[in-house]
Amino acid sequence: MSEKSIYKIIFYNEAEVFEVYARDIYQSEMYGFVEVEEFIFGERTQVIVDPAEEKLKAAFSGVKRSYIPMQSIIRIDQVEKEGQVKVSDIKSNDKVANFPSRNSFSPKPRKD
Repeated sequence: MSEKSIYKIIFYNEAEVFEVYARDIYQSEMYGFVEVEEFIFGERTQVIVDPAEEKLKAAFSGVKRSYIPMQSIIRIDQVEKEGQVKVSDIKSNDKVANFPSRNSFSPKPRKD
């Protein structure tokens, strides 16, 4: 019997970048979203507690399925095994490309 695939998903969430692992990921029926299911977090076998992992465990506690907007996703990789989950702050000098909004395409009024 073959092992289930594991995916590493890196995405923007407000002013942070989340790096999480999950077993299932696919395009959502809701246009513009990716569905992520079965999040994977490290086992509690170590005495050392990682605050980033605890934050993500709390954020996704009780979540069966998460819908992440496509424009928030930085990268998705299929990996052989899960790694350490991470939360990184976006620094003020970092360039973050936002999805263009409808207002960004509206023409400027002409001055006659």
